[in-house]
Amino acid sequence: MEEPSAARPVALLHVGPILCRMRRLSTALVLFVCCLASSAQDEVIDSLNAVLRSDLPDTARVSTLIALSGQFYRVDPQHARRTAIQAKELAEKTGYKSGLARAYKAVGMTYYFQNDWVDCLVQWKLALETFRSINDLSGVSNLLNNIGAVYFSGGDDKEALDYYLESLRVAESTNDSLRTLTALGNIGTVYLNKDASTRLAMKYLQRAYRLSRSLGDHDAVGTWAVNLGEIYLREESKTDSAGYYNPDSALFYFEAALEAYRNSATGNVPFALKSIGRVYTIREDYNRAIQYQTEAYRIAMANDAPLEMAQSLLSLADTYESKGDIAEAIAKFEQAKEIAVEIEALYEMKAAYDGLASSYSRSADYKRAYTYLNLSSGIKDTLYNADMDKKLQAQSLSYEIEKKEGQISLLEKDQELRNVELKRQKAIRNGTIAVGILFLLLAGGMFNRYRYTKRTNKIIAAERDRSETLLLNILPKEVAEELKTKGEAEARLIDHVTVLFTDFKGFTAMSELVSPQQLVKDLHECFSYFDRICGQFGLEKIKTIGDAYMAVGGLPVENGTHAVDAIKVALAMRDFIAEGKSRKIAAGLPYFEIRIGIHTGPVVAGIVGVKKFQYDIWGDTVNTASRMESSGAVGQVNISEATYALVKDIPGLVFISRGKVQAKGKGEMAMYFVEATTPATA
Repeated sequence: MEEPSAARPVALLHVGPILCRMRRLSTALVLFVCCLASSAQDEVIDSLNAVLRSDLPDTARVSTLIALSGQFYRVDPQHARRTAIQAKELAEKTGYKSGLARAYKAVGMTYYFQNDWVDCLVQWKLALETFRSINDLSGVSNLLNNIGAVYFSGGDDKEALDYYLESLRVAESTNDSLRTLTALGNIGTVYLNKDASTRLAMKYLQRAYRLSRSLGDHDAVGTWAVNLGEIYLREESKTDSAGYYNPDSALFYFEAALEAYRNSATGNVPFALKSIGRVYTIREDYNRAIQYQTEAYRIAMANDAPLEMAQSLLSLADTYESKGDIAEAIAKFEQAKEIAVEIEALYEMKAAYDGLASSYSRSADYKRAYTYLNLSSGIKDTLYNADMDKKLQAQSLSYEIEKKEGQISLLEKDQELRNVELKRQKAIRNGTIAVGILFLLLAGGMFNRYRYTKRTNKIIAAERDRSETLLLNILPKEVAEELKTKGEAEARLIDHVTVLFTDFKGFTAMSELVSPQQLVKDLHECFSYFDRICGQFGLEKIKTIGDAYMAVGGLPVENGTHAVDAIKVALAMRDFIAEGKSRKIAAGLPYFEIRIGIHTGPVVAGIVGVKKFQYDIWGDTVNTASRMESSGAVGQVNISEATYALVKDIPGLVFISRGKVQAKGKGEMAMYFVEATTPATA
């Protein structure tokens, strides 16, 4: 098994971590594996077992165990892991370093196929270090790419890019074409993930495309040709100074992809066909567009590939709408919608809803148009929440990796101050001994040392105060004290806290209407007030994520008032934003509106990171609080039943039952809007 290659092409095309080499594409984030047919695989397994029963040297036995483990990665990961561990133990016993590195990699593979990223990375980092110890540069490049793919899947583009670039450097130094190709494609797709990096994405993807053609790798040619074609069809590129928007160039690459996929057993022919159809739609050659897109649908249906069927139908519907055949467009959008809903393909569902809203509006059926517009909006919120969940997952992944590897240690700055103090004490001790022996001769030196010591003490005290201030801006006081006293801060399960989430409505629209400086100034004003009101009522600010704000009551020191404290903070936040809205409207300026959600329950709290560390919380309580925010309404504080049970008898609070409300991933939940007779201020 070779390296996972994480690729995320533009538009509807998303390619996930790829094991072995580049394989066929899909709109969902998928895992591609080189698998043998069942009967052929059984023959390989029988053959490997027969080899193991023979009289083998230890090195050959290690290699055979690793090969046997690889046959079970997908079908039985536990069995695969036991076999790989056998190989690892034998390699350790015999000092077979190359086999040990490959065994670590095989153990990591078994975790990879179970989406256990933390244990996977631990094993792959051990493999990486072992390959480095024997100067196996091919293995080093392989593992650097593997590790980058996991970070990419976890949402950490920066860490992924660092590993991919290092993998490329090593591969190029050894003229390893396969791993050079993999790294080039992966780097290009990371840059595609960043709106401002189209030029860099083009640079690396074109290199990957040229290299894949020279190697005769049809799957790779198709993958990178489709990506390049999609870039040339990006509408926003019309205003890009790089001037990439060019349907003719897009058609060139789509046709190259089609040719490559037709020469490949695993190629995504439907995607290339429907992409060619899009170009002809842009050219208003509707008959040829429909011809290609219909063929794409026919092949997808023959392959029993519902995702590709939905995508082909969406392309057909767009073409019919552009052609002015609204009735046929609606029929195709409806077909695509049914398939997308059945397989829960969110992006395709949203595209179908948007298309139906547009088509029904053009046919003057405004009631249905409005219905599908609302459905599209709901999917948009779902996709936003999924993106937020991924960010939280990435942060949790980072924390778990560091915890697993024992990387949470003394704060570097505090350690530096301790070292300075130790050096100072040693200097004073040595100076005192010297003074005792040569008192009369070194009286002047003794006086100078006194002045030096006094000055050093002042510097150390000032540095300690500055470090203390910075530390308390990042961590709760109790956690900071634990770090300084014990050298670490243990993660804790806290049974009862209240988590508050806020999110601004209209933030994206406002960002398009005001300068970046004004936008940041407005955000700073809001979040500064949020910080003050949280401090007034004893809530601990956890973090901001873009325009979202998260705080929690009842930690790190537990208390019995966290629920009502959180509600008072939320109402003050809401009123502050409402006042700002009134001022902005009066001045004819764009404004923020806010949704706030609150939920009470248990969380795990701890420190993430070593250098840029952060105090954070995890658990279902956090996710539920986020759902309270996304399921709420603008200008309202939406609380869960668990929070309501704690505050329902508090004087001065009024509650409006919303009944059971559908919350993403949670089903129906009882929710309440809350008001207060006396506003809280800070």
